[in-house]
Amino acid sequence: MDASPLQIAALQSGKTVQIRPHGNSMRPRVCDGARVTVAPCQPEDLKAGDIVLVKVRRQVYLHLIKAIEGKRFLIGNNHGRINGWVGPNCIYGIATIIENQAG
Repeated sequence: MDASPLQIAALQSGKTVQIRPHGNSMRPRVCDGARVTVAPCQPEDLKAGDIVLVKVRRQVYLHLIKAIEGKRFLIGNNHGRINGWVGPNCIYGIATIIENQAG
């Protein structure tokens, strides 16, 4: 999980949070342990290519929106893996600042 339940609750109440996701699935756009600022968002403002904090099949990821079809979003990582389609209620926030560490 890339965010705690408290951070998700904060996003749902309209607050911006900072998370430190782990793993290499979003490299080089988001490096392991980078500090990422995530802000609340409106589904109608999202577009393919946005990095979002999202719940897919009971897992929370910081992943990409690969496509949008009506009111659903196709989620995947930066290396071509697709996680699946989700509704707008599964997207908690959008990455606004990514502070990748050098090296």
